[in-house]
Amino acid sequence: MPATACEVKVLAHTVVAPNIRLLAVAWPRADKAPHAGQFFMLRCWPDTAAPLLSRPISVHSWDAATGTLEFLYEVRGQGTRLLAALLPGDTLLLTGPSGNGFDAAAAASAGKVAVVGGGIGTAPLYQLVKELAAAGKKPDLYTGFRDEPYGLERFTPLCGRVHVATDSGKVGYHGLVTGILHPEEYDLVLCCGPEPMMKAVAAKCGAAGVKCLVSLEKKMACGVGACLGCTCHTTEGAKSVCKHGPVFDSKEVFGQ
Repeated sequence: MPATACEVKVLAHTVVAPNIRLLAVAWPRADKAPHAGQFFMLRCWPDTAAPLLSRPISVHSWDAATGTLEFLYEVRGQGTRLLAALLPGDTLLLTGPSGNGFDAAAAASAGKVAVVGGGIGTAPLYQLVKELAAAGKKPDLYTGFRDEPYGLERFTPLCGRVHVATDSGKVGYHGLVTGILHPEEYDLVLCCGPEPMMKAVAAKCGAAGVKCLVSLEKKMACGVGACLGCTCHTTEGAKSVCKHGPVFDSKEVFGQ
């Protein structure tokens, strides 16, 4: 499905946690409905202004009934600081949906499913659990945060068990999320988060003989696979994360 560029209006913009924002916009293209794991290129500054590139942000939630599209993102640099200044009623340019995301229908038929996220890597997983729930599957959720979890209240009604690990030990298990994940209890593990975390999850899944799908994050320029700026190494050669991913079988990208 080719990506579509569209100017959209901000419906709401809220602070979820320090440096974490939830941006809701009206997406008028129901014929270009996104699914879990896909992303949009966001831009709210002129083409001639810095930063040069739009910002790729994953779909947090899509509500077809209301046409509301949500992005949960972390304010990190110049581009996201400009996005964070948007107010209800403002407009921005969205290009998407792009990429190959999670196949929720296939995942729902795979048996017992675990969804694993770390920090802002939980952002695309909300739409994933929504789609799994719509397909009749309640996955178990495993999340890892540095200190204080955020956004999990939306996941709880859609999941079976919800497990939390924090680096500080403030909430849940004191340690990494891999310390509480037992992939041998599952038929499929779906994962998004920092690359070291995903590699560790993939390694545990590989040792247990359990299929693991991971959603990669790379800096992107075009978002459609033309510039090759987000190339990753796979067992099948170099591939663009934006075009061939961002969701891959962990064995293909990590060799587990």
